[in-house]
Amino acid sequence: MSAAEARSREYPVRVIYLGGLGRSGSTLLERLLGELPGVCACGEVVHLWQRGVTGNERCGCGLEFSACVFWKQVGKVAFGGWDKVDTDRIGYLKDAVDRTRMIPRLSRRAGPSSRLQSDLAEYSGNFLRVYRAIADVSGCDAIVDSSKHASLAFCLSSRPEIDLRVIHVVRDSRAVAYSWTTKVARPEASRSGQESPDSYMTTYSPSKAAAHWNAQNGALQLLARRGTPVLRIRYEDLIQSTEQTLRRAATFAGLPEGDLSLPFLHAEGDKPYAQLTAAHTASGNPMRFTTGRLPIRGDDRWRSVMPDKQRRTVTALTFPLLRSYGYLGRAA
Repeated sequence: MSAAEARSREYPVRVIYLGGLGRSGSTLLERLLGELPGVCACGEVVHLWQRGVTGNERCGCGLEFSACVFWKQVGKVAFGGWDKVDTDRIGYLKDAVDRTRMIPRLSRRAGPSSRLQSDLAEYSGNFLRVYRAIADVSGCDAIVDSSKHASLAFCLSSRPEIDLRVIHVVRDSRAVAYSWTTKVARPEASRSGQESPDSYMTTYSPSKAAAHWNAQNGALQLLARRGTPVLRIRYEDLIQSTEQTLRRAATFAGLPEGDLSLPFLHAEGDKPYAQLTAAHTASGNPMRFTTGRLPIRGDDRWRSVMPDKQRRTVTALTFPLLRSYGYLGRAA
């Protein structure tokens, strides 16, 4: 063990975990946070094992996972090389502990059963090793994991070695439901121009998207009640008040205020944009490949193209939380 590695183990590794249902703006927030000094944005680490280690999909830098020097070094520091990782075992452990249906057991104050506790310790330990390696290789004090899954946040909250700060990203349920009905390409999954079964992101019906929206957002509220630091940020506020919202997130994450000059945020008249550098993100929304100018603008297509019946259905299914978050004329 190197002196740097030994020192890193004396202190908890700080993880800024972006939670919520996909299509809620977490990738935009991750990319912006990743431009701050001392912050390393690493994508959806929950998919690292299958899409990176096994699938060799492209990193956000554009290279295949196996060719990316950053991830090569992370694997070496964490495990002695990615070839030493039993991804089948991690997949088994994920099925055993990292599922929405497991949240009631993971949230019990008395703690999970001995078998579940053993699987949980082994599963979360793999993430801990990756986080520590990312911190060592990047030299950053904080890591952004945009995995989003509430169940993984519960798993990580069991590790005292992780200084977990959860940013709960929410968006109007009707916008999210509409987005889940659209076909979005995953460019990292296509090889030589050929489509594969994974070439597109998953789609949901509006009612199924509404159910997932309720489950993920409700679970993250439960996590907050169990004592994990959680900050709720609305996608709409991130778009309309980007600088203010980003400062809130950075302050919550414990980043030094002196480093929050945000020189990557710009505007041409009333059109804000961010100037982004490449990021070593293992998985996530196609926006993770964007470098250079990224316009910061909302996507409100759902207001004009979402069928009225679907809109009414999603509104009814998500009404309590939709109102609580301020989307029905009531303050959050």
